[in-house]
Amino acid sequence: MLSRTASELYWMSRYLERAENTARMLDVTYSMSLMPQIDAENSELIAPLTITGTHEPYLARHQHVSMGRLLDFFIFDDTNPVSIYSCLKAARDNAHAVRGRISAEVWESLNATWLEIRSRRKQGITPEEAIAFFDWVKERSHQVRGATFGTILRSDTLHFIRLGTFIERADNTARILDVKYQVMNDQEDPVRDFYRWNALLRSVGAYEAYQELYKQSPTPELVAELLILRNEVPRSLRASVEEVEHLLERIEGDAGREPRRLTAIQHARLRFDTKEELFVTGLHDYLNRFLGDINAIADSIHKAYLEAST
Repeated sequence: MLSRTASELYWMSRYLERAENTARMLDVTYSMSLMPQIDAENSELIAPLTITGTHEPYLARHQHVSMGRLLDFFIFDDTNPVSIYSCLKAARDNAHAVRGRISAEVWESLNATWLEIRSRRKQGITPEEAIAFFDWVKERSHQVRGATFGTILRSDTLHFIRLGTFIERADNTARILDVKYQVMNDQEDPVRDFYRWNALLRSVGAYEAYQELYKQSPTPELVAELLILRNEVPRSLRASVEEVEHLLERIEGDAGREPRRLTAIQHARLRFDTKEELFVTGLHDYLNRFLGDINAIADSIHKAYLEAST
């Protein structure tokens, strides 16, 4: 497979996953903004900007942080590269470039998603419509992913698509857990923290999993264990890295020696770490190290497979 084709497949899925993750993040932020005593400068509202590293671009366009401005910035603002609109456009553009390598169902589903969000952008979304919109983004992402898994040949085409999904997912789960943990650590409020932890679990689709595995109110230690070390949870760090390792093993050729090595090291660490070890140096430091490691894996994948050879 040409490196350019591999890159477009990989980034198509990364952008689609990023759009879904942004919708999940905003869903939690919007729900928490409805609670009493949440003001415009509250760290709950600033959290999405911190997670995505877009605080400065946001303040360049808006003087104050408010829920309404955040929704506009993260949903429809085409100057924000991590807005849902921008991500879906980039996913569709990459899909268009590789139409000959993906199935008609994948292309039609992704293209229909793009056409609909363009229409929604013209109409706008009120805060009251926000939750329904986030559900729509998640549903469309699920639909494209289902069409991908159900109709594309089990070849390097599928492997690069899924590789992009799990690299992006690992990065996002680590970021949202890190920022949300810091917010809760800085503002001790047992009642509010109960709702915050539940909202965090819902944002990564792990609320029901937590209830089934632990059967008690969420605690920092158990939530961290669930989202970092439990491979039964689809969006956990361990599950995502495990999938990356398996996918790299299936890609043809010897170019992926370095990404396979780095991923195997990271997977071993996640397999054998305990929830107590997550907090030895502090969860923030642990997650920061993980983000550095997953970015190193992504860089090595880029060098091994996605750069045009000279």
